[in-house]
Amino acid sequence: MFTGISHVSIVVPDLDAAARGLEQKYGLKIGAIEVNAEQGVRMAYVELPNAKIELMEPSRADSPVMKFLEKNPHGGIHHFCLGVDSVDAVSAALGSAGVRVLGEGKKQLNVHGERIAFVHPKDFLGALVELEEHASKH
Repeated sequence: MFTGISHVSIVVPDLDAAARGLEQKYGLKIGAIEVNAEQGVRMAYVELPNAKIELMEPSRADSPVMKFLEKNPHGGIHHFCLGVDSVDAVSAALGSAGVRVLGEGKKQLNVHGERIAFVHPKDFLGALVELEEHASKH
């Protein structure tokens, strides 16, 4: 069902400044900056041996990430992501266990075209959890 931790996502007010800070202070380099128009974010990943750190900056005013940034102006951890074999199968199993999977079954894709879904924070110890379907990367 779950294949591992895919990434931890951090919302930042300025992606370029965050990238510079991570490199200067920690020696961590981000990959290519991409835009997920559907979610309204500019984003990039720090690739680590066992997982990624995802940095997200809102790309438009109505982005859900902008709402997060309004409440947390300096940014912060937005969600963590679990890899899954099948978003549909895991969503169905979780739903039958009383877990709310957000999006009403609407097909959502990440910037890489992989299927994703989100678990309601109230159903996972107060944390927003992304489910990401992909071949065993991590």
